[in-house]
Amino acid sequence: MIRDFRLILRIRLAILLTGGIFAVTAINVVTAQNLVLKSADYKHYIDTFNLNDNELYKGYIPDSNCWDFLSENIPLLDVPDKDIEKTYYFRWWTYRKHIKLTPDGFVITEFLPKVPWSGKYNTISCPASHHFYEGRWLHDRRYLNDYAIFWFRHGGSLRTYSFWPADAIYNYFLVSGKDSLCTGLLPDLIQNFEAWEGEKRDTNGLFWQIDGNDGMEVSVCGSGYRATINSYMYGEAVSIARIATLKSKVETARDFQKKAAVIKSLVQNRLWDKDEEFFKVLPRETGSGLCGTRELHGYTPWYFSLPDSEFSVAWKFLMKPEYFYAQYGPTTAEQNSSGFRISYEGHECQWNGPGWPYATSITLTGMANLLNAYSQNEVSRSDYFKLLRNYALSHRIKLEDGRTVPWIDENLNPYTGDWLSRTRLRTWDNGSWSDEKGGVERGKDYNHSTFCDLVISGLIGLRPQADNTLVINPLVPDGEWAYFCLDNILYHDRIITVVYDRTGKKYNRGKGFFVFVDGKPAATAGSVKKLTIKL
Repeated sequence: MIRDFRLILRIRLAILLTGGIFAVTAINVVTAQNLVLKSADYKHYIDTFNLNDNELYKGYIPDSNCWDFLSENIPLLDVPDKDIEKTYYFRWWTYRKHIKLTPDGFVITEFLPKVPWSGKYNTISCPASHHFYEGRWLHDRRYLNDYAIFWFRHGGSLRTYSFWPADAIYNYFLVSGKDSLCTGLLPDLIQNFEAWEGEKRDTNGLFWQIDGNDGMEVSVCGSGYRATINSYMYGEAVSIARIATLKSKVETARDFQKKAAVIKSLVQNRLWDKDEEFFKVLPRETGSGLCGTRELHGYTPWYFSLPDSEFSVAWKFLMKPEYFYAQYGPTTAEQNSSGFRISYEGHECQWNGPGWPYATSITLTGMANLLNAYSQNEVSRSDYFKLLRNYALSHRIKLEDGRTVPWIDENLNPYTGDWLSRTRLRTWDNGSWSDEKGGVERGKDYNHSTFCDLVISGLIGLRPQADNTLVINPLVPDGEWAYFCLDNILYHDRIITVVYDRTGKKYNRGKGFFVFVDGKPAATAGSVKKLTIKL
């Protein structure tokens, strides 16, 4: 293990033979001396999380075994901002709670207690893509390999909610460097796409969705042709085309490239409000116009890098308090809308104003894509940093005994940080935590969003590639930090370390910006900048 100063032989041979799919993780050899950070220096976070935890639902990796699992599986983060650093380790701590071993292999859950609206093994498709984006950085690939196959071969309810599995599994491949899983599932991914076309695509070419089945209940603009489902299907088409190319299926790749182009054109021409400069919901009713309210999910197209550059003007609304900006994360609807609400009445989960980690994750992922690939002046790296930090600060709760501890739940009051659904649920039925609503502490350790991936691929800037290339482009603002390090990153079967040290005295590796591959210097610069390395 990393804690030892001996040669470490990491043999991860996870052989998965299901339906002709053969996925094998690599054998990695690394020495502890070559790592900049020591995992033992971060164990105190896990010890504290365990100490404060009321472990109502013990899983495959209980609190007692959590540190062993995390020390062997996650990239290590060291930054001056201890709120971001603590939240990073907290989110890994919560993620492992949702790794569940079943007769069909491993799955990842959203809720810890069994909820009535879940599918087989308490799985729910709504957050599943987030599970892949977050979990792709774990060293042990058994969990996501099994989980991917579960959705297609072992009874997963793929289309109960909006879900973009081809994109998620392809982006998992970009980190692992192993294409056997995504290419082996290509027929299943195509079949799923065609099923969506049959169920939710109208003759005008647009996909429609019920807002609740988008995971966005009580939204201001409601159901219809939404930027969400159409962006998801664009992402699916693009990823299927790329996976088909990996498998040398030229005609299939061409067909899905065409499908993607059609969806992109429809989103930009039918769902864009030229006057209000935003992607909006178009109701299905004949003759209807676009909804009058900007909703946060209008940033979803950038999650898949769908829009052309001229649409970047939409981002000018994100950092303004009259629109989306709030202390504990962006609101799900613009605050100047007549439909905006922060309500403690009615449905416990509402997408008409409250903050929502699910939506924040999509927005920040899209924002990182924008900052990496677009030329625009609407938002900056400083804005990304500010929003990510606000998001980190939302991960807390004040207990009845006065202690403030790390916490992740469902939706929250964006002005006070109160976890709305928890406040509502714990007072219903005289505090009985009704099983009909999901059981005791339903939202505790909620797994419906990303955070660690936003740090790794966004803030520190490891941008996964299909070829044997390593791209590092941090979004840390100039002059913000005197140092940072992300270490023990398993990428394409190599161990990557990203280090910035302004004085050279923090890590004793020299002054400036460095990238190490398997402990050896691979690139350096005097300041933080984009670096591209051939592995």
